[in-house]
Amino acid sequence: MSQLQSSQIIELDVRTDEMLVNMGPQHPSTHGVLRLVLRTDGEVVSEVTPHIGYLHRCAEKIGENLTPRQWVPYTDRMDYLAGMNMNLGWSLTVEKLLQLQVTEKCRHLRVMIAELNRIASHLLGLGAYGLDLGTFTPFFYCFREREKILDLFEAACGARLTYSYITVGGVTHDLPPGWLKKCEQFLREFQPVVDELHTLLTTNSIFIRRTAGIGVLPAEMAIDYGCTGPVLRGSGVDHDLRRDGEEFYTQMYDGYAFEVAVMKDGHYPRDHKYPPVPSQAVLGDCWHRFFVRMIEIQQSIDLVWQALDKYSTTKGDVGSPIKLNQKLPKGEAYLETECPRGQMGFMIVSDGNSAIPRRVRARSSSFCNLSVVEELCQGVLIADVPAIIGSLDIVMGEIDR
Repeated sequence: MSQLQSSQIIELDVRTDEMLVNMGPQHPSTHGVLRLVLRTDGEVVSEVTPHIGYLHRCAEKIGENLTPRQWVPYTDRMDYLAGMNMNLGWSLTVEKLLQLQVTEKCRHLRVMIAELNRIASHLLGLGAYGLDLGTFTPFFYCFREREKILDLFEAACGARLTYSYITVGGVTHDLPPGWLKKCEQFLREFQPVVDELHTLLTTNSIFIRRTAGIGVLPAEMAIDYGCTGPVLRGSGVDHDLRRDGEEFYTQMYDGYAFEVAVMKDGHYPRDHKYPPVPSQAVLGDCWHRFFVRMIEIQQSIDLVWQALDKYSTTKGDVGSPIKLNQKLPKGEAYLETECPRGQMGFMIVSDGNSAIPRRVRARSSSFCNLSVVEELCQGVLIADVPAIIGSLDIVMGEIDR
């Protein structure tokens, strides 16, 4: 090759053209049938556009053709990783319309079941998040412990995923004999596993490099986009509906001691020792959103212990569900509850003429949390997109409904 030819090759202006890349809906790291359209220049992402609707099932319109108790199984299929929490939110909304209060024993049972489901939901979310970032071991640890909770749920209601256990008026039936001892045994055995998860993920140097400083969500932006749950608290916003919500919901946690898991320097629940925040981490990044869920697992363990004690020492029964065809009073009710992914709201409107609502609506926490993806994914690498999506811990059944 001549000197002139060599010089011409060196002086060529090599540039990478923009490309539109589809991530999903079959991509495993999109956490369901979510399609993301990435605008990329080489490895750098300039824009991400979510496309949803692949799992839409007209759940709200179905709710306008069924009685409230008949619609309980459809709530299981919204956030199918937290079916008990979905059942609870809808049941409380209908009870608010009916001005119905459950028994004291049922209240403690509901706290116990809801917090166990919060642990199970976070375990799968954290295990899958590690899987998104290339580590297999935490997924098996998390799945093993989640299976133990599902064993408890199966013993209580006969189902492992879609429960319909918490219903309007209380629960379908009381816990079977020996259930409380099995739950206590699980909690005792599970506590050391939480420390192992901190070792496998929280303090793992590779995991920290993949999450710390990535996808930083400022508090103001989180509020503007309507983000809730761990996504909001991971940005330093001290808000939890179990403490700050409507009285009809917060009274369920009357007498329970817990501190909101909000990510602010030096402001973690004080009853437990947690690993220090990595120096690379920035408030509102993927690591902080992950760590909030780790703290909430411990928080829920404490709440279940309290609920076990209160349930076993409270006399009376757990009440009974309302009739399938019970007529609804004229009016409307809306209530938001603190589910594992944030504020899940249900609305019911009745004309007072029948047992079937005139309107049924649901506010999805995952839908609002997903809306911030376009902001978080500007200027990141392609490999950072799964880290950001996974830190939001979305469930498509809740988004599409």
